Amino acid sequence: QLEFITPFQLYFNPDLIFRKFQIWRLITNFLFFGPLGFSFFFNMIFLYRYCRMLEEGSFRGRTADFVFMFLFGGFLMTLFGLFASLFFLGQAFTIMLVYVWSRRNPYIRMNFFGLLNFQAPFLPWVLMGFSLLLGNSIIIDLLGIAVGHIYYFLEDVFPNQPGGKKLLLTPSFLKMVFDTPEEDPNYNPLPEDRPEHQPRDQEQNEQQHPQ
Repeated sequence: QLEFITPFQLYFNPDLIFRKFQIWRLITNFLFFGPLGFSFFFNMIFLYRYCRMLEEGSFRGRTADFVFMFLFGGFLMTLFGLFASLFFLGQAFTIMLVYVWSRRNPYIRMNFFGLLNFQAPFLPWVLMGFSLLLGNSIIIDLLGIAVGHIYYFLEDVFPNQPGGKKLLLTPSFLKMVFDTPEEDPNYNPLPEDRPEHQPRDQEQNEQQHPQ
């Protein structure tokens, strides 16, 4: 908005990525939501709301799995972008988050601007219809729904089918970086590391029993 950079430096362009090594475009094309306006704020609100609800809900305590969903979804969208003339994928990413949340919360009743009442799984389709009314292309929305469904199926549906198994395994290095390591139940801390020997306790003991 301040014109320090332009959208032409951010958009997804496979030729510039692989021939000019402008690798940043793999990330920046997810970060641009158009000029300030209704569509921009609409995307920001939904991105914040459903990203937060996923993080605090089904991904609570599973930060590495949450990041892996980001990487998996971004990878599939980028693959599709190689074969289609798509310049910015941020809206598709937002719809993916909405889709995953809606399928994991199927019984929640939604209200859209006070006009429509529906169950949560219909929310991505309502958003796609609203995007169509705004004159936007629905290809981006369909891409987000498709990627969200692939993730949901592989993560939540297929492992629970007869003969199914979990195919999406979060890499161990992501767990090392993002997840808090589990405490060893056999670990015996040194005396000075035990709670009863913390400095605060020592100060309180000195105040209660001055020499």
